[in-house]
Amino acid sequence: MATAKEQTTETEAAAETLVRGYRKSRRGYVTSDKMQKTIVVEVEDRVKHPLYGKVIRRTSKVKVHDENNTAGVGDLVLISETRPLSASKRWRLVEILEKAK
Repeated sequence: MATAKEQTTETEAAAETLVRGYRKSRRGYVTSDKMQKTIVVEVEDRVKHPLYGKVIRRTSKVKVHDENNTAGVGDLVLISETRPLSASKRWRLVEILEKAK
């Protein structure tokens, strides 16, 4: 039977492994797959204008790590935020939701 001190250290160690900051996930369309292990994804963000209330569509392009080069241009993909992988890559490919026709 473990002592109280051993149980607390086990609990602390388990808590340290589970604690991870909130990571964003986005959906977007692949616009380029010319680079090795990297795709460019266009992500749409809808923002309500503060004064007039109109919903505005804003798009941004992010570079995404694609380990197996599986995504192609036009695919709808799910991406997730990750640690910096290079000077411009902070996202990784989670799954391909819909292949392009």
